[in-house]
Amino acid sequence: MSGGGSADAADGRPILVTGGAGFIGCNIADRLAGLGHDVLVYDALARPGVETNLAWLKERHPKRISSIVADIRDEDEVRRAAADAKAVFHMAAQVAVTTSLVDPRDDFEINIRGTLNLLDALRVRGDATPLIFASTNKVYGDLADVDFVLAGDTYQPDDADIHAHGIGEDRPLEFHTPYGCSKGAADQYVLDYARSFAVPTAVLRMSCIYGQRQMGTEDQGWVAHFLIRALTGEPITLYGDGYQVRDILDVSNAVDAYLAAWQRIDAVSGQAFNLGGGPANAVSLRRLLAYIGELIGREVDVSFSDWRAGDQRYFVADTRAAEAALGLGPKVPWREGVATLARWLAEVRGIALPGGMAEPELARAAS
Repeated sequence: MSGGGSADAADGRPILVTGGAGFIGCNIADRLAGLGHDVLVYDALARPGVETNLAWLKERHPKRISSIVADIRDEDEVRRAAADAKAVFHMAAQVAVTTSLVDPRDDFEINIRGTLNLLDALRVRGDATPLIFASTNKVYGDLADVDFVLAGDTYQPDDADIHAHGIGEDRPLEFHTPYGCSKGAADQYVLDYARSFAVPTAVLRMSCIYGQRQMGTEDQGWVAHFLIRALTGEPITLYGDGYQVRDILDVSNAVDAYLAAWQRIDAVSGQAFNLGGGPANAVSLRRLLAYIGELIGREVDVSFSDWRAGDQRYFVADTRAAEAALGLGPKVPWREGVATLARWLAEVRGIALPGGMAEPELARAAS
């Protein structure tokens, strides 16, 4: 482990998780605290509902979780939070393409300036504190040059290698929408701070992550959003034709990858990896909605609208590099993971599911 980084829980310094009350951030914080690390959650609590995640963390780990409620754009607070951290997981971000189109300046300030605030706090420390950054597959653009065919209810790439393995890290970067630009620029800053200033960093370019503690909306966290709308009997709007394909990954597997990147930072510093479900967990929106209908015992109410800016007809991550470099194990199959999330969402909302779904696993999933 490089310099100031230590995976040893006996090192009493805290691990900083920015955006630690958010969906993925709180799952990372929970795992770390469960392993005996002290965790400092840094979050503005701007996203509706995330305060419940912070309360959940503090209830589960009262001696391990502390928090700073502040904005990632506040340079002084960021420096204070990072002053004694033994490692940083940088999850804080403006996360929606649609929001970036409404307020691109705010998107810039959060995603680029906020990231630079954190990187520079670590650079000034000068003790090689590791940082793992949450990037996005949107850095590859809309893949407009890739030809697709419609096969049943899914788009499939004509290219045999892409069809077999997905989009690799050698794909040229092409930033679309302000969100793509801001996350892509931050992605590159994180990698360059490893080159220019020897700050040990790694980047995970995520596909669609889903799972428990996700506050899904139409703009972000769409797997949970689909389930919430279906469970409550509300209609779902699909933008495009619904044949678009995404590789979805259970949050437990994403947390595995983030912790592995920290534990192996000496080997992977300065590298970016695609993180997603891969071809085995690739599913079209139509197929996912049909499966959700099976889970809830009724057809989902769906309407269609125009494609949105930057929408990809297909994105499946080639995850071979991450699996090899990070030593990742098997992924949760998407049907199993979505069913578990459906049970958890139904439990927290007091909604009864069909008999076959009401298993003891429901209570375990909510714990």
